[in-house]
Amino acid sequence: MFEKLASGFALFASWYNFLAIFFGMLLGVIVGAIPGMTGTMAVALALPFTFYMDPVTGMLLLIGIYKGSIYGGSISAILIKTPGTPAAACTVLDGYPMAKRGEANKALQIALYSSCIADFISNLSLIFFAGFFASFALRFGPPEFFTLMCFSLTVIAGVSGDSLLKGAISGCTGLLLATIGLDLVYGTDRFCFSSADLMGGLGFIPVLIGVFALPEIFKNIGESFDQSQKIFTASNENVTFPEFKRCFKSIIRGSLMGVVIGAIPGIGGAPNAFMSYGEAKRTSKFAHNFGKGEIEGVAAAEAGNNGCCGSTLIPLLALGVPGDVITAILLGALMIHGLTPGPVLFQKHISIVYALFMGIMLSSVMMFVAGKLCIRGFSKIAYIRKSILFPVVLVLCFYGAYAVNTSTFDILIMILMGILGYFMLCFDLPAAPFLIAFILGPMFEENMRRSLLLSKGTLGIFFRSPICWIFIFLTVLSIFFIIKRNIGFHKR
Repeated sequence: MFEKLASGFALFASWYNFLAIFFGMLLGVIVGAIPGMTGTMAVALALPFTFYMDPVTGMLLLIGIYKGSIYGGSISAILIKTPGTPAAACTVLDGYPMAKRGEANKALQIALYSSCIADFISNLSLIFFAGFFASFALRFGPPEFFTLMCFSLTVIAGVSGDSLLKGAISGCTGLLLATIGLDLVYGTDRFCFSSADLMGGLGFIPVLIGVFALPEIFKNIGESFDQSQKIFTASNENVTFPEFKRCFKSIIRGSLMGVVIGAIPGIGGAPNAFMSYGEAKRTSKFAHNFGKGEIEGVAAAEAGNNGCCGSTLIPLLALGVPGDVITAILLGALMIHGLTPGPVLFQKHISIVYALFMGIMLSSVMMFVAGKLCIRGFSKIAYIRKSILFPVVLVLCFYGAYAVNTSTFDILIMILMGILGYFMLCFDLPAAPFLIAFILGPMFEENMRRSLLLSKGTLGIFFRSPICWIFIFLTVLSIFFIIKRNIGFHKR
């Protein structure tokens, strides 16, 4: 074994690999911070450049871009209320209020610290528990996914603010809009109104930008901008040790949740970010401040989405099963270099696997370095006047909506979602439940219907395994705490 480790270190110990990780991470952070420029797009565009690289160097470049883009999405989420990636949607809830309060630098710092710690824990899980989590992920079928989605949807209550009814209305609206497009089982069209553009459903990025970013711009239309008026007060205040200590528990919990959820193919970082956020709010002494600029909320959200990064590679490397689009591209990259993921990879190319593991562990350090460099540059947004910043943000919104599918129809969807988001803002309907329901709705429906088809309509399939029972128990427990909390709130 020590011989294989030494061989792996020899493959890894090259300045090409160090540069590949660093520039991949830096590029990923910058791309992630630009609305509409997703990590998937960046990894896909970088793939051809790795064809003539050493396999370890090429893979570390792509992994660096992937991980950097997940963290980078938090930068625009905090500074301009426009998540750069879907996984950063939850960071908006407390990150942007902190920025408006003059604590943008502090929000960016805690997002970076949380991301690095979560990524490091996730990397450790990849190295030490790849076999265990891979076998665990294989046990998930449609019923297990459905009960997991049921538990995830209870997070809506945790981000509904003071009114559970308004949160439920917002969530139901998200579920309704998630049904637009072709039926997931039979392929019939729903709410398409004979439009071919609607058959694929509403694009997530246009909806995300429309609901979060445009209402803020609409709200400020008609205001007479003072030439010196800024969107928020600039401040160089840093995260204090007591604040970090207060967030540490939520960071570790969100990281561990991300490790488990990330190992399950098809879930992704966005649902886990909301789950981590909801759990942090439920257990925090400062729960009343969540959604108003609570630093622990930013930490929990970033730990949740970055905790998935390393563990998403577990089914890819151990089983050859990609968990999402990015890992599917990484699968293609491995095969282009003549490496077949799965048990054979660990048997025939263990030295390359060890070299990749060493690079992946180093990526957490490189994320910290790249993040520090980018924070210093992006935090200058605080000094830009509203009269300049809002038009620039509006241009980025249009570009982001168009860039994903190069479709003008997506721009129309973004505008309509912006109008909906503005009315939600006027009537004090929270946007977070809408987004959670919109993300989880298709997975909830698809796995419920697939389960019922497998069982020929028998509900007993949802109680077939211990995993189902665990998530049913957690769902019931979560509902119990929701009812208890709301009864206590109304008594006060």
